[in-house]
Amino acid sequence: MPAKKAQAKAAKTTKPTTPTALALKALERIAKHEKECGERWAECTVELRELKEASKAHAARWEKLAWLVVGTVLTTALAGWVTVILK
Repeated sequence: MPAKKAQAKAAKTTKPTTPTALALKALERIAKHEKECGERWAECTVELRELKEASKAHAARWEKLAWLVVGTVLTTALAGWVTVILK
């Protein structure tokens, strides 16, 4: 019985040398890498979606401010023009 345990332990510690074992090891590493990349991609997608929403909200605020400025300038110009005409 101890000989089997030692043999099993030795088999676990030795590196795979057959092409199939190497291929399986490589596939496991590729799968792990793909999983990690998928998780990162999901995080980036969420961040981009949030950034898009924040940009839209920010643009809407600036658009309101721009209309306020344009309205003020036009009103001032019209008031000045009327003042000049009526004098």
